[in-house]
Amino acid sequence: MRKLYLLGNLGLAIILAIFINQQALAVTKEDQIPQLSDIKLTHTSVKEWLAQQEQSTILVTGIKLNQTASGLEVILETSVSDKLQATTKIEGNTFIANIPNAQMRLASGNTFRQEKPVAGITEVLAANQDANSIQITVVGTTQAPKVELFDSDEGLVLGVTPTTPETQPSANSQKPNEPDPDIELVVTAQKRPENAQNVPISVTVIPRQEIEDAQIDSLIDIANQTPNFNFLPTSSGGTEFSNYSLRGLNNQNFLTAQDSVAFYIDDIPIDYNGFLDLALLDLEQIEVLRGPQSTLYGRNSSGGVVNIISRQATPEPETRVSASYGRYNSREFQFSLNDALVDDKLSLRIAGAYRGQDGFIKNLATGNEIGERSRLAARAQLLWTPTPDWTVSFNSYNSFTDDGNPTYNKLNPPDPFEVNLQTEGYSKLSTNTQALKIGYNGGGFRATSITARRFTHQENLVPGSTGAIQIIDGIDSTLWTQELRFQSPETAERFQWLLGAYYESRDFNVDDAQTDFPGFGRFRRTGDDNRQTYAVFGQVDYQLIEPLTVFAGLRYESSDASSDSTYESVNADGTLTPLRPAFNNEKVSNSELIPRFGLKYQFNPSLMGYVTIAKGYRPGGLNYRANSEAELRFGEEKTWSYEVGLKSSWLDNRLIANLSIFHNDVNDYQVLQYDESGLFGRVNNVDLKATGVEFELKAKPAKGFDLTASVGYVDSIYKNYLNSDTGVDLSNNQVPLSPQFTYNLAAQYRSPGGLFARAELRGYGITYFDDANQIKQEPYALVNARIGYEAEKYGIYLYANNLFDTRYITSGYLFPVPDGTAGFGDPVTYGVQIKANF
Repeated sequence: MRKLYLLGNLGLAIILAIFINQQALAVTKEDQIPQLSDIKLTHTSVKEWLAQQEQSTILVTGIKLNQTASGLEVILETSVSDKLQATTKIEGNTFIANIPNAQMRLASGNTFRQEKPVAGITEVLAANQDANSIQITVVGTTQAPKVELFDSDEGLVLGVTPTTPETQPSANSQKPNEPDPDIELVVTAQKRPENAQNVPISVTVIPRQEIEDAQIDSLIDIANQTPNFNFLPTSSGGTEFSNYSLRGLNNQNFLTAQDSVAFYIDDIPIDYNGFLDLALLDLEQIEVLRGPQSTLYGRNSSGGVVNIISRQATPEPETRVSASYGRYNSREFQFSLNDALVDDKLSLRIAGAYRGQDGFIKNLATGNEIGERSRLAARAQLLWTPTPDWTVSFNSYNSFTDDGNPTYNKLNPPDPFEVNLQTEGYSKLSTNTQALKIGYNGGGFRATSITARRFTHQENLVPGSTGAIQIIDGIDSTLWTQELRFQSPETAERFQWLLGAYYESRDFNVDDAQTDFPGFGRFRRTGDDNRQTYAVFGQVDYQLIEPLTVFAGLRYESSDASSDSTYESVNADGTLTPLRPAFNNEKVSNSELIPRFGLKYQFNPSLMGYVTIAKGYRPGGLNYRANSEAELRFGEEKTWSYEVGLKSSWLDNRLIANLSIFHNDVNDYQVLQYDESGLFGRVNNVDLKATGVEFELKAKPAKGFDLTASVGYVDSIYKNYLNSDTGVDLSNNQVPLSPQFTYNLAAQYRSPGGLFARAELRGYGITYFDDANQIKQEPYALVNARIGYEAEKYGIYLYANNLFDTRYITSGYLFPVPDGTAGFGDPVTYGVQIKANF
């Protein structure tokens, strides 16, 4: 904790020093102490002196943007008598105006920048080009805008009109929730804003409008939009744990408390796969990065990264509410409020959600309907913008889940939603997160500091299908993180760079994990794991020639882990009998260099290709469930990934089609091993390989009509896996939880008259649930549908999920022999939803 405190203070001190320096530079010239650069050399001729007198510098004291029916007005404010003259040119999709004999003297600094002021315009940038001229650039989404220059009483006016007709909606041509007709998505996959089509990474981007239209509020929904991503709850109606796989790498080995995919909400990592069932609300965008991202994101991202980005506070007042009601008494209410506390300086955004549902599983022993769900979540952001170059935000997220029985059944039951349980369990999860983010966006560089704390508590009581009761009481996790980044300015083009440092401290405590086997007794385990992680990382991108860019990144990461654990039997009188010696202060240390490099080539404005070689990494650790010294430690996992991809956008961005082919070689993959009885305990290191292909398409064939489709194929198999408990050779078996095929298709129509309709199809190939490939789910598909009416300020919708009531398993275990255990997916649900904006 002291190291985190020192590192955080160091980062804040550096950024504070930059801030003070920038404020000093913003002082007017009359208040500055003369600098050497201010001293003007004596003119060498009378002619030069006369020229200087004739061409006095005009000061631009303000810049205003006004939306118009055709686009935008950019007003450069000067005194009434001053007239600016400009020379203009077009470069690609950028309009450039050079204004001589002028300088910017704004109250907020000498640079003005506004991203996406209207549809069809990516950016408006004004800056002093040198000591005697100003440059104005207006960047169009796909083509350079049309710009007309004229004088007004306020100063020079640039009348900007986007050149693509569909990017010029009139005040009444679109409803508030209607997306822009073109497709352009900006992502932060490489820790900087970029057009998704320019990023040499396979990334699925889900923007805010699509999130709302598809009712995406869980990681299951996110995976359903992504090729080769599978995410399922382990139990029927329960949320105590979730299974997932991405590009053939899964999270079945939950004992290591290390994921193969990194999950982030607003730059804050979720540190354990048992904590993933969160209520997602008030979202701006979701980015799923596929393939190893360990160079920039660190350990636990060998399969990829899921970035969940919430809506940010703005000065504009806004109120949004929604409510829904459906089958099984499902009910949901959401709201968000946004407003400025101090105009243009301090803004606040708060949001909240409640979701509940009755159980749909009949417990024959008690007559109860079990598996009820209830969760409450809230988030808040306070955003301070003292100057255009600085942002300071404080973010808080809190959630509480109080679900009923996490229900498992036999592998082949007569009715998957009927069980016979003498004991009914529960699943509870609470989390609270606080984060301070400071950002500087200057002309010479950018800097970011993120300091965060996350605390999570989980309690589960899980009755088994044959009477075995597993009690997991009191899993606590406290996570502290500090990240500091310096990187090239947004205006950098040919050469871009990033340098960063990261620190993480995590305490993961299993206070009392008990398992009761009738006829055998009750057993108790405890574990107290601590890990400290340190990293430095960097990446450079250099454009060798106009179409060719090479990039390379490197991370050095070091971690120190320690663990205390016990394994005991619980006697009838409550006393404990040790079943092995207690492990006290056991330690393991790891360090690794993690590179990533490749190139991208822009064949033409519509087509880009890339080649990437990247390393993924998971450190070794300590297994608190080890039954002996030999089972205590597990080794590091290292992945080498090779990827070739094409990204294309056609018809003014109305059609986007992306293709990627990849191969992963994983050495010492950390796998959870099962013994003859079907119980787990040992973590083994084995090798595997995964080869696959992915295709994604987004299209707008007609106004109001959207198509989204993707297909993924992955063949993920063990290369050499000998189960040391059973002696069975599992080599060449399929890796569990990873369907060979995934596909999705969504068709949506939004008419000018207010009609909204959407249908989705999601399909899966054969999925195995155990290393021996004895438990499998045959191929299946799910259909969701939604129809509604939208007015200017409200909308009402009918929805149905799993429309054809398809039955499928979400988890499978060989224990207990011979019946096994399985969880089942939800039956058909339907309901009505109402939304309103103010």
